[in-house]
Amino acid sequence: MGEATAAASSAELMVDLIISLDGYASAVGWPGWWGLEGPEYLDWLRQEGEKGYTFLLGANTYRLMSRMSEDAAAEGSGFSGDEGATLTGLAAVPKVVFSSTLQAPLTWPNSELVTGDAVQAVTEMKRTRTGPLSTLGSLSLCRSLLSAGLVDRFRLVVFPVITGSTGREQIYDGYPDVSLEMVQSRTFDGRLQLLEYVPTVLSGPPGSGALRGRPEGPPSSSS
Repeated sequence: MGEATAAASSAELMVDLIISLDGYASAVGWPGWWGLEGPEYLDWLRQEGEKGYTFLLGANTYRLMSRMSEDAAAEGSGFSGDEGATLTGLAAVPKVVFSSTLQAPLTWPNSELVTGDAVQAVTEMKRTRTGPLSTLGSLSLCRSLLSAGLVDRFRLVVFPVITGSTGREQIYDGYPDVSLEMVQSRTFDGRLQLLEYVPTVLSGPPGSGALRGRPEGPPSSSS
């Protein structure tokens, strides 16, 4: 993370992901949370929802999550009670959607559309806002923000499954090299592992004499 970016920042940005042990964000045919959510984890999610995050997401995640949130509010949705409550609760929280294809006004409540470059927009948000920012899914957006040196915290909840045959959305594809300083860890329900780090983007492997700092990151993806 670049020193100039960190020094100018008022709002802290966290990339927040759930992940299988082999690095996938989802898997075909598996239920939400891989069917492994438990009371400790669900209680922690409720507490996190009270911290006043503004969520950042791309167009694909917006389309998926807004539809799921609407479906979860309908009678006989098929979602579990906890999963439905999580999805419907997202309607009440502030969200910033980065897209060049969506059009305002967005139908999901409390959603703000940004059509310009996501990295530039988030740089300005970090400078001018004071409340915490967090990504919501949106793997390409997470990758762009991390590569640009804008991420203050990188948090994972690792689920103890290997989805080698059915896994989709390999999280780390296209990432730069990153060193991670652990600042928090916790186990939920005896099986889910929370890992939270301060990330530093590298220009190459540490043993090669690479300097730490802000690399030439890929353009942001917000289609």
